[in-house]
Amino acid sequence: MLKDLSKNYNEDQTQLVTQDIDIQLPMSKPEYKSMLANIKEHAPAIRQASSNFYKSHSQMMSVTLDVTAITPIRSIKHSLAEIEKTKSALQESYFRMKKDEVKLKKLERKLLEETDDLEREMLEIKINEKQAQAASSRGYVEGAVRKLNFFTNQYDNLMEKIGKEELTEEDYELEEIKYHIMTCMKQALNSARPRGGVIDEGNMIYLFDLGIPAAQAQAEVYAYLQWENELMKEGKAPEHHHTVTWLEKLADKWAHCPGDFANSRGFNILDKTSLTNTPQLEDNTKEN
Repeated sequence: MLKDLSKNYNEDQTQLVTQDIDIQLPMSKPEYKSMLANIKEHAPAIRQASSNFYKSHSQMMSVTLDVTAITPIRSIKHSLAEIEKTKSALQESYFRMKKDEVKLKKLERKLLEETDDLEREMLEIKINEKQAQAASSRGYVEGAVRKLNFFTNQYDNLMEKIGKEELTEEDYELEEIKYHIMTCMKQALNSARPRGGVIDEGNMIYLFDLGIPAAQAQAEVYAYLQWENELMKEGKAPEHHHTVTWLEKLADKWAHCPGDFANSRGFNILDKTSLTNTPQLEDNTKEN
């Protein structure tokens, strides 16, 4: 009697084969058989399509909305941070997967030794579960590898842009003045657009902390917005590169301001003796 019931139950089940595991569902309604058959038929194409998306962000989003630094060395810094973060995640995933491989082998060894039918069935379920988890993990690891390769290539592109084969901490420190002036004025301009040309309080404080005269900055924003309006009256359209050029000119104009303000407060804005990878220090070390 029990054998007959078991046979009938098994016959009422429909099996859906996926990439790594067989999923068995009780089929009390016949229409589910066609649904599962349809899923099985399309599973390879869906699996292939899904492999494109085992990463959090697209390449386009990574270089426009994630790495938003307006200067190249800051962009390099952010790209290197993404590389280190991804490498760390990959390393963590690698050791987790290696541990899971050992756990899987232990389950398989235990299955060979087990004689109880129900215990064997439970072990088979656990093995299938581990295999499915491993397949899912591989997808995300592959996505992380693609992200790591992408940012490695972006690093090369950025280094080529600045014409350097290697960076020093001094290079980074020297560009910080340009980065912060351009970033501050970018934010000031964008905050002023919906405010009748008036810079908001937060960016006024940013300007003050950089030692940039707020009245001059406000005048520059007014003048730029007026220039855009005049250009549009002529039937022309202001373009993004116009704003970037304007920001670069302001960075050159006010390049002395952060250092002057720091000096007035008793600070030295650049202490070369506290840097690493400094050629001058390396030469002195060799001489000694």
